[in-house]
Amino acid sequence: MIYGRTDAKRFARANLKGVWAAALTPFERDGGAIDEAAFRRNIDHWIGELGIDGLFIAGKQGEFFSMSLAERKRAFEIAVDAVGDRAGTIMSCSDQNMDVVIELARHAQKVGAQYIVVHAPVLHFLKERDETLVAYYSHVASQVDIGIALWSHPDSGYLMSPQLCARLAEIPNVVAIKYSVPRPMYAELTRIAGDRLIVSTASEEEWFDNLVELKWQVYLCSNPPFLFQTKRDRRMRDYTDLAFAGRIGEARRIRDSLEPVREAFRNTRPAEKPHAHAKYWQDLLGQTGGAVRRPLLELTPAEKDAVARALDGCGLLRG
Repeated sequence: MIYGRTDAKRFARANLKGVWAAALTPFERDGGAIDEAAFRRNIDHWIGELGIDGLFIAGKQGEFFSMSLAERKRAFEIAVDAVGDRAGTIMSCSDQNMDVVIELARHAQKVGAQYIVVHAPVLHFLKERDETLVAYYSHVASQVDIGIALWSHPDSGYLMSPQLCARLAEIPNVVAIKYSVPRPMYAELTRIAGDRLIVSTASEEEWFDNLVELKWQVYLCSNPPFLFQTKRDRRMRDYTDLAFAGRIGEARRIRDSLEPVREAFRNTRPAEKPHAHAKYWQDLLGQTGGAVRRPLLELTPAEKDAVARALDGCGLLRG
């Protein structure tokens, strides 16, 4: 590790910045292995040509739920090696089994990741939820030195309150949160604990306002950084940099110009097929999306045709 547990918050405050993307994992067809060569090519493109500052590896976007423990570890290894010192890495160690969470966390630390993410677990037959979650995250944090990002999302069956997250921010190596909640909740958490916890959410549509109004330092993270940009059209990178530089009017105009891209993506995404949709969009951009794994569904030919027509008409490919 390049920092110790007590230095985790300081390190994150200085380095967990900018635009971070949640990587999709390219699998070979028919339930095959991770396409390691394609994964490396994607990473090189994301960092070298799109200017992405960091990558979230093997999360829900990356289909961790369909991967074996060995595959999740291998994804960490590939990413750290491919990224090198060009960008940051944050590894998803989320799992319902505590031993798996800790094993993945230790592996991420061992191979040189900068941070990990641990999703709030699904809790059954529970009354003392807050105390359970404080004990849960305290135990995970005690097993490693690496900085931990919390993640609260409706998938857990509940949302962690801003007050609970502020309590968790007292843990020395809890450094950030991906807070997938309504804006009033994450604005409140920023107000009460923003000095101890780097707050972010995955919505690209909200990123500009949060950067400007809430003074956020990181977009952490989903797939728009590599789905809404090309080598010649880096508008998310551009409006982010302009906003950080205080050139708010210019940044807003560029942010607004992406609305046709957002609409094309949003309007062609089947509700039950977000992974397949994003991977096909990747393919059309010249990246490698690859297959989804069961039980996820692939796009139909008609759905693929709709995506291709929308992408062709939204202006992104003409950048």
